[in-house]
Amino acid sequence: MCLLMPSLAMADTLDTGDTAWILTSTALVLFMTLPGLSLFYAGLVRRKNVLSVLMQCFAIACIASIVWLAFGYSLAFSEGNAFIGDFSKAFLNGVTKESLSGTLPEPLFFMFQMTFAIITPALIVGGFAERMKFSSVVLFCTAWLILVYFPVCHWVWGGGWLAEMGLLDFAGGTVVHITAGVGALVAAIVLKNRIGYGSASMIPHNLTMTVTGAGMLWVGWFGFNGGSAVAANGDAAMAMLVTHISAAAGSLTWMAIEWKKYGKPSVLGIVTGMVAGLGTITPASGYVGPAAGLVIGVSAGIVCFYATLLIKQKWKIDDSLDVFPVHGVGGILGTFLAGIFCSTELGIFSGYGFGGDNQTIGEQLTVQLIGIVAVFAYTAVVSLILLKLVSVLTKGLRINQEEEDQGLDITSHDERGYNL
Repeated sequence: MCLLMPSLAMADTLDTGDTAWILTSTALVLFMTLPGLSLFYAGLVRRKNVLSVLMQCFAIACIASIVWLAFGYSLAFSEGNAFIGDFSKAFLNGVTKESLSGTLPEPLFFMFQMTFAIITPALIVGGFAERMKFSSVVLFCTAWLILVYFPVCHWVWGGGWLAEMGLLDFAGGTVVHITAGVGALVAAIVLKNRIGYGSASMIPHNLTMTVTGAGMLWVGWFGFNGGSAVAANGDAAMAMLVTHISAAAGSLTWMAIEWKKYGKPSVLGIVTGMVAGLGTITPASGYVGPAAGLVIGVSAGIVCFYATLLIKQKWKIDDSLDVFPVHGVGGILGTFLAGIFCSTELGIFSGYGFGGDNQTIGEQLTVQLIGIVAVFAYTAVVSLILLKLVSVLTKGLRINQEEEDQGLDITSHDERGYNL
């Protein structure tokens, strides 16, 4: 559990069981991005843009890794102040293979947290898919990591001001899902809709690829949530259990709504419901029990389904791969519900206690709402500023109309996804 970091810092004994589990979790979380999210997104775009999405996710993974080593880890997890860390561990200064972070080798804790820094900006790709210049993607995602992800990570998991208030975010409702969702929404609004959006067919070109990626995400999410216990213990086991239940419930709920509304259940619907269930349980996964996990998953399926319709059909915003209505809204919903179902006095729906000095559901919900609003507002403002700045540096964020018609695979990378 990332909120345990202040107390873990006092421990100084290596635990081989914890180490083995977090080694496994680290691989699982990287597996979520490469290849899970990459394939999930690539199947959802049109054939002429399949390689561009794979390229963007791959490049972001490489960039985030180097920036995390250079100073990202230090800014997120060194002492610093309530808002940002310092540079004392830049390039892992002073960290050796004997260094410990709680019961783990510190290089392992560094690696585990790095995988979260990788997947978060990669999620944003879905908001501007099929229309952003590759140079703009690289610059925006790099700057966004530095100015959005690192500070928010410190606020919540690095002992910052939200951690001090007792915010409950076990594995990334605020740090990952709200930041990525809001970043994607702002990008979609700034870049405007794809040419032909709402009139031309923009159906996924390869749902088989998408379902394959979805399955990888589901499996990888056990490392994402279970690994956030930072130990091989009951917290990790329960986090895995509620994660699985919420994913299943979100899938079936989305499928049922779609079946009733449109007459047939879709494959795209059931896998999108799964992602909604996973994203929504993420902040609550270490604090709630199985019955609450079921409720959270059902809630995710309902709320995220209708949020998707609102964004696309009513507001006409081309968040291409539904990042905000699934991840952003799911992160908000899950962070809020964590403040309720963490209570130990809800019978079968009880959880495992409040955060910090909070004593009631009302007090905890107040903290949860402060966290949601602060992260949402900060991410929106900084993302907007960065997009405007990158637009100046790259002489426009978007490719031109001719390039969009041809597709990013050819115009940006001079390659084709399929030569049949």
